[in-house]
Amino acid sequence: MSTDVRTRTKGRIDAYFGISEHGSTVKRELMAGTITFLAMSYVLAVNPAILGDHGVLGDKGMPTQAVFTATAVAAVVGTLVMGIWAKYPVALAPGMGLNAFFAYTVILNMGIPWQEALSGTLLSGIIFFVLAITKVREKIIDAIPLQMKLAVGAGIGMFVAFLGLKNAGIVVASDATFVHLGDFHKGTTLLALFGLLVTVVFLVLGWHGAVLYGILSTTILGIVCGLVELPNSIAALPHGLDKTFGQAVIHLPDAFTGQMIIVVLTMLFVDFFDASGTLIGVANQAGLLTKEGKLERAGQALAADSVGTAAGAIIGTSTTTAYVESTAGVSAGGRTGLTAVSTAGWFLLAMFLFPLFAVVADVPSVTAPALIVVGVLMSRALGDIDWSRLEYAVPAFITVIMMPLTYSIANGIAMGLLFYPIVMVAKRRWREVHPVMWVLMAVFLSYFWFLAE
Repeated sequence: MSTDVRTRTKGRIDAYFGISEHGSTVKRELMAGTITFLAMSYVLAVNPAILGDHGVLGDKGMPTQAVFTATAVAAVVGTLVMGIWAKYPVALAPGMGLNAFFAYTVILNMGIPWQEALSGTLLSGIIFFVLAITKVREKIIDAIPLQMKLAVGAGIGMFVAFLGLKNAGIVVASDATFVHLGDFHKGTTLLALFGLLVTVVFLVLGWHGAVLYGILSTTILGIVCGLVELPNSIAALPHGLDKTFGQAVIHLPDAFTGQMIIVVLTMLFVDFFDASGTLIGVANQAGLLTKEGKLERAGQALAADSVGTAAGAIIGTSTTTAYVESTAGVSAGGRTGLTAVSTAGWFLLAMFLFPLFAVVADVPSVTAPALIVVGVLMSRALGDIDWSRLEYAVPAFITVIMMPLTYSIANGIAMGLLFYPIVMVAKRRWREVHPVMWVLMAVFLSYFWFLAE
């Protein structure tokens, strides 16, 4: 390619993404995308570990190879749409917490086959897209009080951390006390403790790929100690999607049941507010909010999230959403959609590295520290809840505590949204309760009635 052609191409890229306008450069954007990938690439190991048939789900789980490939493809599709259409430096991938809901609540607790669960995910993505391109999204965002939004995020963090502690063997079941401390003489538990320690150290030191480096360090030690098997190869052609692709569409009629309505609502609720919060947070750090504090192209950004969810469901994975790890790339100077395009490119390359990631996915002790640390980061929202006012503190606390204790994100959200209108009425502030909240209260009352039946 001649110098003139390269210059013109670079100029077109600059003009399309507004790179110079945002005080950035192509080189900086590409590097920022690389850092974002390093910060969130752990999902390629953790998602197959949660959803795959080699983990806790066993034969109820999805084919692990297919989940890995679907995770990478969903990340590529969602991130490209976000970068090219919405032009934000935000990467997407199957969300932590939502994959746990998909696996442990929907498949294990409710007994719903993964094929139907994918249909619920697809339906939530379609509804999300409709909400994103209309003004309905603003009404819904305004309807749910900030305190409850914060509680949902923190509660999911607690739930994810609990899963990590359980998978690590640090917390185990007990007939006398329900849970108690695990056996620290077991090699797998000690390996998980090592992984947690090094990951936390990397995180405190400010390393952008802290979680990934923690997984790598734990894997190496596991191989040395004979707890982790060496991979048979490093790279392989992507495959396995023939077992999952299109199942969400085939089983879509099965998603229209009373049980699945709750599943779809929960997926939609969590994804909608998680995506909104992440987008605003990343945009604020990048200085991309307007003077009024609003997010430009909010419709496109949220629609990109919903496209990722729908595409991921069709391919074969749980809800795809915006990743807060995108802040790693922003802190490195990423300001435009080219950062996201760069991240998508790395996920495309990673698609050919299943043998490496499969070794990690097959050993819960290696991925457990990542879940615990992600849980810690998500739980930081607890600090923003107004605990001094009981009308906020009570429903918020119930939301947070019920998620890990009932082993269900849906139960936590339902309980919290049941209590909020009640305490507001008791406080004589019923006029501040949006009509949508009363509708949700009725829906979740029906949900608990259904569970009792």
